[in-house]
Amino acid sequence: MGDRLGIGRENDAVHGTATRRSPCIPPTVKTNAGLPPNVTGVVKLSVIVPFYNVQQYAPDTLKSLRANARQDFEFILVDDCSRDETPDILARAERELPGAVYVRHEKNGGLATARNTGIDRARGEYLTFLDGDDWLAPGYYEQLVSSIEGLGCDFVRTDHVQCTARARSVHRVPHGRRGVVMDPRDAILPADRSTSVDYAYAWAGVYHRRLVDRGLLHFTDGLRTAEDRPWIWKLHREAESFATVGLLGVFYRRGVASSLTQIGDVRQLDFIRAFDQVVAETAEDRDAGKLLPKAVRTYCAIISHHLGSIERFEPAVARKLKSMSAVALRRMPQDVLDEALDSMDVQRATRLRRLRRRPAPAAGVAA
Repeated sequence: MGDRLGIGRENDAVHGTATRRSPCIPPTVKTNAGLPPNVTGVVKLSVIVPFYNVQQYAPDTLKSLRANARQDFEFILVDDCSRDETPDILARAERELPGAVYVRHEKNGGLATARNTGIDRARGEYLTFLDGDDWLAPGYYEQLVSSIEGLGCDFVRTDHVQCTARARSVHRVPHGRRGVVMDPRDAILPADRSTSVDYAYAWAGVYHRRLVDRGLLHFTDGLRTAEDRPWIWKLHREAESFATVGLLGVFYRRGVASSLTQIGDVRQLDFIRAFDQVVAETAEDRDAGKLLPKAVRTYCAIISHHLGSIERFEPAVARKLKSMSAVALRRMPQDVLDEALDSMDVQRATRLRRLRRRPAPAAGVAA
């Protein structure tokens, strides 16, 4: 997706309160009426697919959805006010793709807000996500639904294939027990290794509608990057059951020119707001003493990751990154932060300790 964060790259660096609607986004324009074509009154699966300026990739995405169509599946295609030919491509898809529902934002709101629009429109017993520049293996969604129905849990996580140019690599959920229903809280720790909360890909799984009813599936509106981070942490803290299955079918496209992983503008800094939310909500958890070290250590690793590649940011954004990150370190529980830094390698710990000593910004500097 054009505005998503490169979680895969961040996860390599790490382990070496959701609002339903945004007041700044006008009501969406829904171009269809009634049931999607060829979809029965009972919808088994709703697939939420945000698009933003992906005219080059959208045809492949839509072709793969057609290869996954079923009479009781719906595909909610959310255009986030694209400025290229994407809206025309989606308008044709609404007519030609079985189960397609086309929704268009009148103002760009970002990936999190676009997903929320899709969640609000969804009617399925189960929900899943796909980004508008990724694609699927034929018949994947039928297998995905079969998996969660067989396990009977709140949500299921899956592996995926990462695609960078012609290269392909399999990325697996960092959770060893496959096909076993567990308490999601048990998959958060340990703090010093990658776990399921570090595998923050909303599209790598499927989710029962009861999570929507409990307020656990919506994203924090307006986040431009790292929107999956508070979301996956909340799922693992508050859902009742989950499982991991060895199912491959999502092909995740990396290196897209319009992705925020390739653009060092101010939107990248939303990771600070996202991780502030993770830390604040985890601090209120009944097991805060056990879980906070993981949240803080991950936050520190992401800050260090961005500082280590600061040359890709615009100069003004680089300065703001340093300032905001220094303030973020001072907001963290200081005893937990000390432990996190002590547990990290010398290079990252030194970088963060130096930043921590940075003088507080003058009044009026955003933090």
